[in-house]
Amino acid sequence: MNQLSGKTNSIGMLLGKLAIFVLLLVEVYPIIWLLLSSIKGPDEFSANPMYALPEGFHLQNYLDAWNIGNMGTYFKNSIIATFPALFLIIFLGAGAAFAIEKMRWKWSKGVMLLFTAGIMVPVQIVLLPLFTIFFKTGLLNSLWSLILVYTTFGLPLTILMFSSYFKALPNEVIESAVMDGASIYQIFFKIAIPIVSNAIVTVALVQFFFVWNDLIFAMTFISDTELRTIQTGLNSFTGEYGQKQWGPIFASISLAVVPTMLLYLFLNKLVMKGMTSGAVKG
Repeated sequence: MNQLSGKTNSIGMLLGKLAIFVLLLVEVYPIIWLLLSSIKGPDEFSANPMYALPEGFHLQNYLDAWNIGNMGTYFKNSIIATFPALFLIIFLGAGAAFAIEKMRWKWSKGVMLLFTAGIMVPVQIVLLPLFTIFFKTGLLNSLWSLILVYTTFGLPLTILMFSSYFKALPNEVIESAVMDGASIYQIFFKIAIPIVSNAIVTVALVQFFFVWNDLIFAMTFISDTELRTIQTGLNSFTGEYGQKQWGPIFASISLAVVPTMLLYLFLNKLVMKGMTSGAVKG
């Protein structure tokens, strides 16, 4: 019986390792293929199979993507639209979540319910009303329109996430601070925010991917080429080069994808710590 159980466990472990290997292959291979394709010469795409290794390092693809493909401008626009929106999302989301969870007032649960309902609003429903509002207020074809939209759509999930972290914050800590004469703003900035610092990293990274990879809002509200973000820039980049210069196209995609991957790998431990910090009371 023990031998049979041991064989069953061994087979189960082998199948588990095989499944992990297949999963890694499916996830990692496209990224490796993308990076290798980005350094191929222009003749290699027509002369060799798509899965063939590059014959050398054709780094001119990256220079063409950055200069001719205007990726430098698209990068700048994405940064301008992303980081102010992230600041507003975190600052407003943390403040609202703290007020809902730790400040006693009558309609706190109702307000939380409204924010939670905001997560379920489909993006497609609000595109036309927002387009009309931005057109009448002069914000259409402006990076401010993207900042406002990203902040608005990022707040519901951010408040929901921060609420779980502030819920785990002991009330005794806040009560002690109040007895020592601390104001509500001092409690928020000097006690609550430092305690949920790992959660801030987690929320910031989740929202960063949402904002950085946005395509639908940027395509709807931005038409000026000089104001396009990196995702819409990739779309126009393909149209500019058609089906010929694949090297610069793959290089531009690598420039858009790799920085976000490196950012996640660098902050992975803090993100995992932040994901679990709000799950335990006290």
